[in-house]
Parts: sequence; C-alpha cells; structure tokens
Amino acid sequence: MLISEIPDLPEEFIEALRTKGYESLYPPQEDAVKSGVLDGKNLVLATPTASGKTLVAMMAAIRAIERGGKVVYLAPLRALASEKYEEFKEILGSLKRPSSKSKIRVFISTGDFDSSGESLGGGDVIVLTNERFDSVVRHKASWIDSVSLFIADEVHLVGDSHRGPTLEMILAKAKKFVPGAQLLALSATISNTKDLAEWLRAELVETYWRPVKLVEGIYDYGTLSFVDGEQRRLTQSKQGPAVDVALESVRNGGQALIFCETRKRSVVAAERAAELLPLFLTFEESAKLREIAFKIHSAGEETDVSRRLAEVVEKGTAFHHAGLDSKHRKIIEDAYRERQIKILTATPTLAAGVNLPARRVVLSSLFRYDVEEGGQSPISVLEFKQMAGRAGRPRFDQVGEIVLLAGAQMSSQEIYERYVEGKPEPIRSQLSADGPLRMHLLGLIAASQGISEEDVYDFFESTLFGAQYRKATVKSRVKQALVYLEEEGLLIRTSKKFRATDFGRRVALLYIDPESAIIMKQGIKQSEKAGTHVLGMLHLLTQTPDMSPKFSIRSKDEAELDEVVQTRRSELLIPLPASNDFEFYRDFDTILGDFRTVLALTHWINENPEQSVLEKYAIEPGDLHRMVDNADWLLYSFGELARLFGRMDLVVESSELRERVRYGIKSELIPLTKLEGVGRVRARSLYNAGYTDIDKLSQATIEKLARLPRIGPAVANQIKKQLP
Repeated sequence: MLISEIPDLPEEFIEALRTKGYESLYPPQEDAVKSGVLDGKNLVLATPTASGKTLVAMMAAIRAIERGGKVVYLAPLRALASEKYEEFKEILGSLKRPSSKSKIRVFISTGDFDSSGESLGGGDVIVLTNERFDSVVRHKASWIDSVSLFIADEVHLVGDSHRGPTLEMILAKAKKFVPGAQLLALSATISNTKDLAEWLRAELVETYWRPVKLVEGIYDYGTLSFVDGEQRRLTQSKQGPAVDVALESVRNGGQALIFCETRKRSVVAAERAAELLPLFLTFEESAKLREIAFKIHSAGEETDVSRRLAEVVEKGTAFHHAGLDSKHRKIIEDAYRERQIKILTATPTLAAGVNLPARRVVLSSLFRYDVEEGGQSPISVLEFKQMAGRAGRPRFDQVGEIVLLAGAQMSSQEIYERYVEGKPEPIRSQLSADGPLRMHLLGLIAASQGISEEDVYDFFESTLFGAQYRKATVKSRVKQALVYLEEEGLLIRTSKKFRATDFGRRVALLYIDPESAIIMKQGIKQSEKAGTHVLGMLHLLTQTPDMSPKFSIRSKDEAELDEVVQTRRSELLIPLPASNDFEFYRDFDTILGDFRTVLALTHWINENPEQSVLEKYAIEPGDLHRMVDNADWLLYSFGELARLFGRMDLVVESSELRERVRYGIKSELIPLTKLEGVGRVRARSLYNAGYTDIDKLSQATIEKLARLPRIGPAVANQIKKQLP
C-alpha cells in the first residue's frame, strides 16, 4: 500500500515522509492501518526491530492531532526518548497545526521529577520517559485529560523487574483515568502477546516480518554455519572467535556489533579487534578516525577509559557501555551510524537502547551472571531476539546475520534448539514486589483526594498484575503494602478512605521510594545528636534503595573505613552499633557494605581529579556521573523533607552539599560555579588567581581572565557577559 493511498492523511505530512524516502508501507504497517489504528482503535504492534513501528506511531499521531488531541510518546530510556524526539520533530515539527499557521510543537522531558510538568501542556506531541510521565500524573497536570493518544514504546519491558512496574502503572492509569484515549503499544514479539493485547483491550498485529532478512549462524571451531545451509571456513587469529567472526563481515564491506557479557570484556574485545582492523581501512577512513579520536580526547576530563577509547577508535573500533561518559557515548554512536567505526563492542544494555544496527551481530557469550542463581545462567530467548534485532541495516544490507559461538558451555545443537528454534518467554508482571508496589500504591493514593480500600483493590485488579494473579493474591499483597505505609506515617485512614499525609504526599511528588524517605526521616531525627553532617548525609544516601550505583567496600578500603568508624562515627546519621571491634562493623553490610560509595563521593567533593577518583575506587566515568546525578537528586529530596519537618538548618546544609556534589568542589567555589561555562577546573583556576567571588571578577578585564589556565578569550568573554 502506498502512503499516499491512505485516506485523510494530510498532504504535507505525506510529502514530508516522501522527502525522507517513505513511499509505501511495510506489511506490518499495512496490517496496522487495516486494524484501525488510524481510526482511534487500541493496538499492540508486536514486530521485530526496524520493521517500521515508528512510522505507524507517526501516522497515528498526526491523525490524533488532526482530531484536536495531544499525543504522549512514552519511552523506557532517556537515550531512546531523545532519539524519538528528534525523529518526531524532524517530520511532524515541520507541519502546521490544524486550523493554525503555527507549526506542530514537539516537546520532551526526561528528568526533574519534582516539577509539575504543567508547561508541557503547550506541546502537541510530548515525549517522556515512563518515570517522568508518572511524575506528571502525580502532580495532576491539567493537560493530561487532553491526551487522545498514548504511544508506549518497548512495552514488552513491562516484564522487566526494574522498569516494568512503572510502565505497567502508567498504562493502567491511562486506561483508568483517560478512558477515551487511544493506546498504541509497540512491542518485540513475545509468546504471550495476546495476553498483553487483552489486558490493554487492544487489537493485535503480530509478525516476524523484517525489512532485512535475518539469518542465524553458529560458529564452531573455525566453521561458520548458517541455518540456510551456507557454510564458510573463517581465518582464525589469536584475537578470539568473536573478533574473527566480526572481521569477516568487515572484509566484505559490512559493519559488525559484538555483544559482550561485561564492560571489561567489551573493552578487551575492542582492543583485540583494533590489532587487526587497520589492515582493512583506507587512508581516508584512517584520517577521519583520527579526527573522531581527537574529539574524544577533547570532550570532558581525560581518564584512562577515554584514552583507551580514543586509541581503539583511531584503529576503527570502539566499545560502548554504561561506564562511558555520555559525551563519549554520543561521539561513538554518531561515528558508528556514519559507518566510520567498523566494529562496535557493547554490553547487552545496548540491545534495548538506541538504534545502532549492524550487518552482522556476534554474541560472544550466551551466559550471564545470575544473582539469584549465584552463578552463570543462559540468557533468555527474548534477550537473544532483542540482540538479533540489531542485525541488518535497512537501505544498506539485504541480509542481517546473527552469529552465536558454540563451545564448552553449549554445543551447536543445543544453541540451535534453544535459540534458533526457541520461542521468546512470556512476560510476567513485576508489580507484586514489595518496593515497587509500595511506591506506586503511595503515588496512586497521593494523587487522589481520598480513595477507599475497595477502590484501591479495584485499581490493582485492572493492572497486568491483576490479570495474571488470583484476586486473593492481589488483595493480600496490596493490603500488606497499605499496612506498611500507614504504620510509617505516609498514609492515614479517615471516613473509610485512605489519604496521603503531608509526609506521604511530599514523598510521592519527590518520586522516591517510601523506604528511602523513611531512612531520610530517621536521619533527620538523628542529626540533632550529630555534629557536622556532610559525611552523615553522604552515608545516608547510600542506605536508600534509590541510590545507584553503589560500590561495596574492598579490603584495600579498610584503612579509610576504620578511620571513619574510630574517629567520625558521631557524624553518621544512621548510628552504628555500640562496639569498637572493626571486624564487627564489617559484618554490617546494610550499614557499611556500600561505604566505598561514600569514600568516592568524599574524594570527589574535595576536588580530586576525576581520574584519581576513578583509579582509587575502581569506578568508571559513566558510573561516577550517574552516582553524582543520583546523589544530587537524593540530597534535594533530603532537603525537601527537612523543610517539611522544620529543619531549615539541614535545608541549607544539604543545598550546599548538593552544589559540591554536582560540581565536585569545595565550598568556596560554589559562587563561581554558578556562572555558565565555569566548572570545577575553571572555578579553581579563577579562585587561585584571586578571583574568589563575583565582585572581584567584575573588576577584572577580559584580557587578564583570558591569560589564566583553562580560561582563554572565549570563556573570559562568556564570564564577563554574565557579570553585573
């Protein structure tokens, strides 16, 4: 079917698609149109990666806007939200709104959970992470009632223990509180897609069709055998089978993506590939890669990770994982999309993130460490299918290849039976776990004027949790959570209705786990007995379930920990047991087990170089930045709860510590880092030169400032423009 043949699509929309190369529909897209998705019907579209789900979402969006409604696009990850925002803005943002000369407005919001989100109501298409939308619902933004289409991306993640409960709750809230709105759920193919469609009261379009044919292959001791019968004998090197399989694709003009079990292995695989890849690069390609490597050197503070990354990029390969600085990840992603990087090694998290397809995808291992099992376990079929979805670049490849490596852990026959012929596992609700259930139950009640116990049960029976479990089980689990929240002072029961207390309402709007809030409340009370609170506040953050990542104490950290226990224990806001036996303290994992996080944050706020923090505490740049971001948010939350309980002294202290954590600075640099373009390094340069405050900076000339280390004319100019 040609796009131009679809009734009632605006001509300028059809033309905008045509300029991007979209002329006709893929079979799944045509099936979606025939199912009534453009007429406002709910739909679950379950198809492989790159089969055209985003175009269906755009067509449904333009129809919803034409009918006068708003569109909310929900994404599980910030990176994915940003990618979809750019795609929608490029196409829809160029079109005029119905009966108006102004353009369609595409907005995005992925953070700042304590903001009401009311200003987002000015958008026609609003792209949000799942958590951000849940926060907007809790703040009761007035524009939610104007939404006529909810698009939920990667909806199969409802079965994910981390992201699933929030996704499940916002879909249940959309069904319950905006009953006239259309739901379009985009999903990978799973074995119980019908259950998902029934829960959402939606039509189902399910297919394994792909625009680029997928061929599975198994590599076994030098021989690559594809399921279509083709066999190849590969050149073997000392760099390992994953690199050998990837290089064979590069030899034939393709790109390769190697999924590795851990970050460390992804780095090692990239370095091994870099030993051989320069042999296949042209002079022009090598020159371009040197420019990309220079960009990496220039972006952010130089670290061991950034040096290793730049070294392999210069040779045509790169590694990609959550430990990378976000600036470096962006450089790598852009260079890979432009086909300059030939082999990318990555951890499996990339499979659920941004779209980086390759002609050949190689799985270096089919096993992952399982915490519950306490050892290595085979990956799920669903995870395999997600990684296989990256194989094949539309418009570049006619065939995409996914290659699995046979070996001692799993034979070729076992791989074929489990993964090639296997069906993805059914998804199950993860909302029944204690932490998520308490958090989302509090959020539900806090957003209401009061809700009866029966209405609470009715709501949770409308979730996937309610659809997949017996009524008695749902009621029992919810009742336990209600009792917990009531006992901890987050809820009260009046006139047969539950209402959030001031404490409970503030916790819900801060979007933190109730358990985190209870720990903070205890810390606020304990602070009356403590002296200074910097160490105590940092330690308190590590005790909350919302703090991530956390770093457990190692034997080499024991001297630092011992000093804290012996000399500074009175500063802690979570008191230690009364004992002087250090071995006794080491057993208290819940209190001191993650103390390396506290030591790293302390090192950071005392202005030690980033590389020093990374090396001393064995942390990677991306982890450091996520730790800082999380600590920043939790310190804000701690300050807001301190304000609620009348402790303005802690509000001031936590605000100052928040600035120190955000920039990695000592207190005296706070006024200087408020200037745009002045971070920890430039602020220290200014301070050491005698420019210790804004008044002294105002008296300086641009020429004097420009001569300072790490300042220069451009930054000096920028500073002076901000001064009175």
